[in-house]
Amino acid sequence: MKKKIILRSILGFPIGITIGYLITIVISLVWANGFYLPCVPELIYSMGNEINAVVLQALLCGVLGTGFAASSIIWEIENWSIIKQTGIYFIVISIIMLPIAYFAYWMEHSIVGIFSYFGIFILIFAFIWIIRFVIGKHNVRRMNESLHNVKD
Repeated sequence: MKKKIILRSILGFPIGITIGYLITIVISLVWANGFYLPCVPELIYSMGNEINAVVLQALLCGVLGTGFAASSIIWEIENWSIIKQTGIYFIVISIIMLPIAYFAYWMEHSIVGIFSYFGIFILIFAFIWIIRFVIGKHNVRRMNESLHNVKD
């Protein structure tokens, strides 16, 4: 299991950076009127210049990718219930995601901003979890039908 965690962590870093850049491209296409916005202006201001902000954001996206990739192993612990897996996974990714979002200025630096961001985070988590659960349930049903057909 340790080998899987290390391998996923190594792969997660460049995947996190890639996803981070894809998000900035999509945001730029939608809201930047033909310009590229590599990061939020608050991060640029706090870092002193755009290149420092972009480097920090890339590193934070890499750390985020590493954390998500490594923690995905939680879903493979078969002797845990789905509730335990979900709860622990949610806590782990929250501990990873929320400080990174704060330091990258992806949320407003206020109590309201933190709670708003966390609320959106919960909604996105729940939406993805429900989709994955329904797909998993469908796949189990198909496998059971295949087994039933083989027995007949």
